Amino acid sequence: MANPPPRISAGESPRLRRAIFAGIAVLALLVRLPGLGDRPMHTDEAVNGYITGQILAGEGYQYDPRDRHGPALYAVAAPLARLAGKNQFSELTETSLRLGPAIVGAAMILLFATAARSIGFLAAVIAACLFAFSPLPVYYSRDFIHETFFVAATLGTLLAGWRTLTERSLIAAAWTGFGAALMLACKETAVLHFAAMGFAALAWVVSIRRFRAGKEPAFTVRALLRPLGVAAAVFGIALIVLFTWGGSHWSGISDLVRAVPNFAARASGQGHEKPLSYYVILLAGGASGALVCVLAGVGGIVAVMAGIPARTLDAAQRRSPGDLRAVRSLVVYAIAIFAVYSVIPYKTPWLALNLWLPLAALAGFGGALIWSAVNRSGAPAALRLLPAAIALTLVVTVGRDTVERVFRHAADERNPYAYAQTVEDILRLPGAIERIAATQRAGRKLRIAVIAADPWPLPWYLRRFPNAGFWQPDQPHGEAEVYLTSPDIPAPGVPGDVWRPEFIGIRTEVPMILWAPAQEVRRE
Repeated sequence: MANPPPRISAGESPRLRRAIFAGIAVLALLVRLPGLGDRPMHTDEAVNGYITGQILAGEGYQYDPRDRHGPALYAVAAPLARLAGKNQFSELTETSLRLGPAIVGAAMILLFATAARSIGFLAAVIAACLFAFSPLPVYYSRDFIHETFFVAATLGTLLAGWRTLTERSLIAAAWTGFGAALMLACKETAVLHFAAMGFAALAWVVSIRRFRAGKEPAFTVRALLRPLGVAAAVFGIALIVLFTWGGSHWSGISDLVRAVPNFAARASGQGHEKPLSYYVILLAGGASGALVCVLAGVGGIVAVMAGIPARTLDAAQRRSPGDLRAVRSLVVYAIAIFAVYSVIPYKTPWLALNLWLPLAALAGFGGALIWSAVNRSGAPAALRLLPAAIALTLVVTVGRDTVERVFRHAADERNPYAYAQTVEDILRLPGAIERIAATQRAGRKLRIAVIAADPWPLPWYLRRFPNAGFWQPDQPHGEAEVYLTSPDIPAPGVPGDVWRPEFIGIRTEVPMILWAPAQEVRRE
């Protein structure tokens, strides 16, 4: 009969192990902070910034079931903005908004210390480093969008859920319920992950029934009733508090239910359709991505194959740096979530961050397996250089890809992460209007009319001009000193007026025209 899964520690001092993860988290934050405000604001970031500005202005938060996500992002952003001295939309900056995701992206590294109990210390360290320094997580933890928050909540829920299943811990169950509520408060796609977690839990149940050791207690549903009840209660309470914004908007829960048809329709694509292989190509892109995928394949295959004949389980676990049952459950979760995201036509690159989580953990396990295999007694001396060669290759390729994609070419259309990215030309817009304002009696209070079907992210770049208004092309608009229009909109103004047009890029092949009066009126 197989022995119980071992808990492989690394090092004698738990304090030292915690310090290692804390050090990685600090380095992760230092990587994320430089030049936070350099890249132009994406449309999604601008929308989220506008909502944050409404909260700062005292309007609170109200969940919009039509085309918005949950409150978690703003629950962090608004307090951080106030700490930075920002009290209204016009005072917000790119850095003040992106600081929250950067901090969360670095702080989630600490959760990998808990993962060491299941996948092994070395595997957890490798996975933590892949999240700390790889281009995909670094790029999107410098974006003011929900994805980094969502992935951090997913990791916390997976870890707490595993402890709930294996230890029947009521505290872990409470954290599982809170983590699940936080996931849903980040993004409605949490339900897809709940389904994948359910498959993973079922795989664990099958595993424990087949390979239970002689002294290991049998699994029973009754033993999980209390933990599941605690998790459900905490989930419900947290969900109510979050979606009602502390009880100020009680329609939030019913709005969440009404959001289901909208997000089901979005899954069909809505202009973001991609082929089935999109995420595989994206994640394996670059030398670093390919190597991580190979390591993840090694970890996943070994974990699954080790459990096929029961008699091999004991030997495989003695060689493994973690709990094979946990890793096999992770493999099931990874396959399920990869399948769901790949089959759904709607695809964007930031969604790949959800796939990077199990990929990084399995890559860590694969790397730890290789280390364990080549350092056992009898291994050829030349083979013992393999882990060092892999580590060096990872450091070089990850570093190069991160520098190129995150810092040097962050807004370049050839960068696969810069999806529908606002182009740098838009950075000229505030200065151009400032120069016009300097020639007008109204100054910054000059009237600006924006006429376009989709004006975002222009509200962000016009936030310091209080009299900027926005109209659809078929709506009547008043007179203004400055117009911003789509190229298909006729020249503004009344007969006899003369306007000076200037093209300003918004996104690739998406320009706007800035119409300024040809005859400027000097301020008195």
